[in-house]
Amino acid sequence: MNGWLRLQRQSRQEQRAMQDALLQRYVREYLLPFSPWYRALFAQAGLTADSIRTVDDLRRVPLSQKRDLLPTADEPQRFKQFVLQPTPESIRASWPLAKKLPLLWQKWTQGKAAVKRRVRDEFAPCFMTFTTGRSAEPVPFFYSPHDIRNLHETGARLVDVMGMSPEWRVANVFPYAPHLAFWQVFFAGQSTGMMALSTGGGKVMGSSGDLRAISRLKADALIGVPGYVYHLLRRAADEGVDFASIKHVVLGAERVPPGLKTKIVALLERTGARGVRVSGTYGFTEARMAFAECPTADNAYTGYHLYPDLAIFEVVDPTTGEVVPDGQDGELVFTPLAARASTVFRYRTGDRVRGGLQFGPCPHCGRTVPRIASDLTRESSLKDLQLLKVKGTLVNLEDCAVLLGGMPEIEEWQIELRKKDDDPLEVDEMIVHLAVKSGASAEGTAERVADTFKARLEICPNRIEFLGLESMLKKIGMETEMKERRFVDSRPKP
Repeated sequence: MNGWLRLQRQSRQEQRAMQDALLQRYVREYLLPFSPWYRALFAQAGLTADSIRTVDDLRRVPLSQKRDLLPTADEPQRFKQFVLQPTPESIRASWPLAKKLPLLWQKWTQGKAAVKRRVRDEFAPCFMTFTTGRSAEPVPFFYSPHDIRNLHETGARLVDVMGMSPEWRVANVFPYAPHLAFWQVFFAGQSTGMMALSTGGGKVMGSSGDLRAISRLKADALIGVPGYVYHLLRRAADEGVDFASIKHVVLGAERVPPGLKTKIVALLERTGARGVRVSGTYGFTEARMAFAECPTADNAYTGYHLYPDLAIFEVVDPTTGEVVPDGQDGELVFTPLAARASTVFRYRTGDRVRGGLQFGPCPHCGRTVPRIASDLTRESSLKDLQLLKVKGTLVNLEDCAVLLGGMPEIEEWQIELRKKDDDPLEVDEMIVHLAVKSGASAEGTAERVADTFKARLEICPNRIEFLGLESMLKKIGMETEMKERRFVDSRPKP
């Protein structure tokens, strides 16, 4: 953490010089010698280690994407091509003498077995998580003990950025699964000594069990998926549960609408909590780390604060793949600087960011590390639906989610896609299912949804249907699904 405390106040020039050196070393000593996929990719593109000396040189490297990781008939385990695979021969050929001498000394003084243990500690897979895309087979991502130590480090950095205390008690209600979100919180607790209760979310203990556990814990912080956290707090407020101890709510795994932060604060005030901070986080399986917003009194978007010693982010034009100027909208591209085991490089995340990368000092906390603008469209979680064309207008479904999630009169929602008359050759239809707050006018809510969609998205839902809250909770699988079923594709297959 001492290095992080210095790094987060360095100038952009100092950080860039550090990244240039780390990138050159990573390509020369790790990526090309040990990665079957990227060794072939560089050769195909006519690139060598000498081709990549600065961050700007990354533009020469062809972009990778998730489909490169997916199995094929010829390579059913293609993901293994992305795992670093050092051999004694490749280590001898690629590592400089200064890096090999410690291994030679250890061999002379402790024997070959000690050297083998040291290499395994850096490279050998010992833990895995999976991608969570709905439209393709989940892809495993492996961690070596070295990567696990990085997960500890990034967990401690998250705690620091969000201004949390190691003395706090944390309720982790992310689903218990081999997914990054749950384990990043777990390792954050391990690295800081913070008391963390992991309930596993609604599928394990149910919301009633979670409420009892959080109340007994007197949790200072609540961490989980936005939809489930909101559901929990709504129940807590309705049932008069005392959550006065909660100081901070951390949301991850999905986009966080600004209106949802306001709703969460209002619910917590009903449980006795005051001055609560609400922060969003951003992470994805392939990065094996997560990033956070710093807290503010008004819970504004502050951007996800990055770790320039561990990763480089670029923003590219989604169509051309060309890097766009600072602060411009585009698709995020990820390059690690300290990864072992499963490793992607210049990897298209599929996530679109409005406002791009921000390099000036954070106006809220003063940190000088780069930030990803908080307005992210997590298209990587919607590959099965992607963009919907309604009446000739291309609609981003996550924009719909932001609008519905931010309306104070709406408790829960779901968007369903159908074909007119269930005819596969007919046009698409959008049906919005809503559960509204007690006392809210269904007619007024429907009118507002239609007007907002038309003004912001240039389309109107074909139909708006209302359900009771309990029926809607069952419909979206609030306590039965790993993630709520916010988008349902009921279109018949041609």
